[in-house]
Amino acid sequence: MDYTNMSGHYDVIMTSGYYDYKGIVDSLVKHKPFDSVLEIGCGTGLILEELAKRDAQIKITGVDLTRAMLDIAQKRLGKFPSIELSEQNVVHFDLQKQFDLAFSYGGVWYFVIDGDNEPFMVSHIPEDAPNEEGLHQLSKHVQSGGQLLLGIQGPHHDYERPISNGMIYSQKILPRERGFIKHYYLNDGPNKVMEQTVTYRTYSFEESLKMLSDNGFEYAPNSDTGKKFLSFKKR
Repeated sequence: MDYTNMSGHYDVIMTSGYYDYKGIVDSLVKHKPFDSVLEIGCGTGLILEELAKRDAQIKITGVDLTRAMLDIAQKRLGKFPSIELSEQNVVHFDLQKQFDLAFSYGGVWYFVIDGDNEPFMVSHIPEDAPNEEGLHQLSKHVQSGGQLLLGIQGPHHDYERPISNGMIYSQKILPRERGFIKHYYLNDGPNKVMEQTVTYRTYSFEESLKMLSDNGFEYAPNSDTGKKFLSFKKR
């Protein structure tokens, strides 16, 4: 999904309590050892910046579909020689190398856990065939015995709240067959500053485990307290 409309406001929204970046990287580094990392859907590079600050020796690659997001990421991450960025569509991306660990935290695929209900997978790719193709391409980039980490989030819901620059961020969720549509808004008083709409596809836990297994990834549950990811191991 292209996030061009949102790119100029993404950082202030995400760092106003939307995500806990230090907590995300705390969870990532619990999966060491790894020497090379791939982030699918790296956005403006907020997670990769925190990871590089923790360990400058890790070779890091971030891919994203949205050029405007990558331009911001390049400015943020240019001081880290260990990081490479690439404008790629995950459905058919090819980096000509493999990684010890790949992850996505809300970037392309992630899981939602709602209370005691079974997790379900959310994809930014709204159709089935491209999801299969994307996971197939991703599998090519993770070495045998390597790890895939997919982020865990809470349920999506409608809300609005002020963010750090005083503007009002809001979101509205509309159901669709096998997924949902999410509308993002940013208002400065009576003026609409930004509007972005994203269509998501959802998969049951059983469906997602089968898709991942079909592409070489086996579920590897762990009991980390406060974990931010579900873990999978590449066959």
